[in-house]
Amino acid sequence: MSANHSHDHNHAVVTESNSKKLLIALGLTVTFLIVEVIAGFMTQSLALLSDAAHMFTDAAALAIALAAIKIGKKPADNKRTFGYQRFEILAALFNALMLFVVAIYILYEAYIRLNQPPEIQSVGMMVVAGIGLIINLISMSILASSAKDSLNIKGAYLEVLSDALGSIGVILGGAIIYFTGWMWVDTIVAVLIGFWVLPRTWILLKQSINILLEGVPDEIDIEQLRKDLLSLDGVVSIHQLKVWAISSQNIHLTAHLIAPSVEQKKLYEAAVEILAHEHHITDVTLQIEEDHCHLHDHK
Repeated sequence: MSANHSHDHNHAVVTESNSKKLLIALGLTVTFLIVEVIAGFMTQSLALLSDAAHMFTDAAALAIALAAIKIGKKPADNKRTFGYQRFEILAALFNALMLFVVAIYILYEAYIRLNQPPEIQSVGMMVVAGIGLIINLISMSILASSAKDSLNIKGAYLEVLSDALGSIGVILGGAIIYFTGWMWVDTIVAVLIGFWVLPRTWILLKQSINILLEGVPDEIDIEQLRKDLLSLDGVVSIHQLKVWAISSQNIHLTAHLIAPSVEQKKLYEAAVEILAHEHHITDVTLQIEEDHCHLHDHK
């Protein structure tokens, strides 16, 4: 017996609300980005330009996340039976790679500047970073509730969070320069911003690549899942157990259950139940067989 159980999550409402949140955050970010770039050159602050570079990746991340939602909503067709859901993961991957490039550029620029720190207007630097921090905090509060559910929104949220910390760093750096006149502090702040962002970018990169490689999602304990299926009445062994994700929201499972003397419909329903409740997997394809001969030994 081969059967498929697919639960329609109906993400339409969630997606629409995510789109609105991203659009507001994007509008705020782009507006401030322009201000910060101009101010960065006027005040000669690398920390401010470093923050502006992160602001730019924020804006790009939010724009990509928005595009991912719009494209992800396109229906499946004969060419793409899963639709365009995976675009979200490509967006998150691109976002992570872009952050790496920005961090490397800032570190390079900082290395050049350490030898000859320019004259920096610390008051202007602090004022601009302060406004930036307020905008980041507004964007974060808008995105926070959706960041837990979507890798795409999580990527955008991490961008905004890293930028908020960057703004705090710039304010502190500006204050130190104002009171001490140590111009090199600006460069140190820029480097610290770069180093703070890199580990978070690495996590996002790893999660995105894992999904693209059809890896088992981090939240799934495959050994426990195997044990749970084997514990079902009548199941003697499991073959072809495959778990993968199309996007951060859409996990799939296929398996062959060998159950020689059991009512197949009952076993199927029990398996679907345990997968949904214990492992939160609802897109399930199960093949229930009476013996091993159907498998032709392909494990």
